[in-house]
Formats: sequence, structure tokens, C-alpha cells
Amino acid sequence: MSVDGFDVDEASIADARRNAAGTEVAERVRFEVLDVAGPSAAAALDEGSNQLVTVFEALHDMARPVEAPATCRRLCAADGVVVVMDERVAETFDPGGRPDRAFPLRASVLHCLPVGRAEPDSVATGAMMRPDALRRYAAAAGFADVEVLAIEHDLFRFYRLKP
Repeated sequence: MSVDGFDVDEASIADARRNAAGTEVAERVRFEVLDVAGPSAAAALDEGSNQLVTVFEALHDMARPVEAPATCRRLCAADGVVVVMDERVAETFDPGGRPDRAFPLRASVLHCLPVGRAEPDSVATGAMMRPDALRRYAAAAGFADVEVLAIEHDLFRFYRLKP
């Protein structure tokens, strides 16, 4: 089994390579600087050969959150699975809700939205990506359905994108 990791941030890829070097997995992992939502992603990737494709806490930062799941779908084998992990935010705006649920909103305003808006034609999702937004993005990317997985976590929600 092998693992490929992609990120647009060169420092993160350098850290991943450094962390893997000299370990028992070093020969089975590959880390590349690549925008999976970009137009050159398909040519650089091994389409249809992956049993599991994951997107961890990143989709809401992307200017084009439909293109990344579309690439994930192309990467997945016919019987493969795409899992997205993103912030567990209230399914509707709730300013009087739990105080720990306010953190993603603060982070979104200070980091996620500016990052996502750095590119032209951004949809500017930010950390307040709710399940309905992911369902819209996944449908536009060619997925038939999105299942919210029964994984309990205070900060994150896990989704399975169904072909």
C-alpha cells in the first residue's frame, strides 16, 4: 500500500517529507506540492487507482470547492471511498449557541475567508461550511449523495461522498 499527499503549501509538504524520511513508511509515501482543484491536477495524478481519497480540514479554505471533490472522484477506484473531514459547525446560524461553536466563525473571518478569497472567482466558503453546502459542492462535482458519518468529534464532522 502507498500513500500520496498533496497540498498547495510548500512548507507543509517539506515538513511531511522531513517527517517521513528515515521511517519505515518512507518508501511508501509521496508528498507533492499540487493544487488538486487546479487545471493541471488531472495530468499529475494517477486517476482511478485509489481505494481511499481524503480531504482533511481543507475544503472550506479552497476558492473552488467543487473542483477538488471532482478531482477526488476521478482519483477514486470504482469501489473506492472519498471522505471529507471539515469543521463541525451548527447546521444553521446560531449566534446564541454553544460557545465552542463560535471558534470556527472567528477563525473563518481571520484566516479561512482571506485564504479562500486570495484567488479570483472564489466562492468564499470559509470555516462555516455546513452539510448543505458540501452537498451542493459534491453534487456539482458529480457525486450522487453525501453521508454524514456517525463519528462523534467535538471539532470535526466527517462525510462520505457517494459516487
